[in-house]
Amino acid sequence: MSMIFFACVVRVRDGLPLSASTDFYHTQDFLEWRRRLKSLALRLAQYPGRGSAEGRDFSIHFSSFGDVACMAICSCQCPATMAFCFLETLWWEFTASYDTTCIGLASRPYAFLEFDNIIQKVKWHFNYVSSSQMESSLEKIQEELKLQPPVVLTLEDTDVANGVMNGHTPMHLEPAPNFRMEPVTALGILSLILNIMCAALNLIRGVHLAEHSLQNPGSWFCWLDQTS
Repeated sequence: MSMIFFACVVRVRDGLPLSASTDFYHTQDFLEWRRRLKSLALRLAQYPGRGSAEGRDFSIHFSSFGDVACMAICSCQCPATMAFCFLETLWWEFTASYDTTCIGLASRPYAFLEFDNIIQKVKWHFNYVSSSQMESSLEKIQEELKLQPPVVLTLEDTDVANGVMNGHTPMHLEPAPNFRMEPVTALGILSLILNIMCAALNLIRGVHLAEHSLQNPGSWFCWLDQTS
């Protein structure tokens, strides 16, 4: 029986998903835990190392080291030792496949989507291979958990914090102020008419002056002599 349902690799500093397993579960409860995992991924920098959040049917486990974290949604029947052993195996596989420079420069979600094949293989191995075949690895993780127990988170810790999701805060939109134009007064209308009349008179004078200059070109030079 499958006990590890979903797994993903994220970048710790900003929660950017780098790769994830194919999702075959679409129940409402499972989708709710996917949202919880996504919210928690944005705050992994607050919880270095290992941690768990358990509910009635599902649990979230995560393990981070450096800027890479592996996360999983498991059945509540899945032992924590097995979940963390799975996450550590996944972490080693991912960091062996991609260097820190590539991980740091990733700018879009699921930039290493091809790693999904490895996630599926490791997930299948832990879901269907007998635990006796992984005894040494499980014992190692169990000793580590005794020395340094994982952080235990409540369901509230996995909720969307202060409405933050995908790195964006909700915007509070206010209606634009409603400006009303004042009606034009009689004095304003009279001023506008006078300005138009003055402009028209100046235009007519300019046209007449140009016509007079063209008809009597000598008058222009005479006027210059008189003024000099």
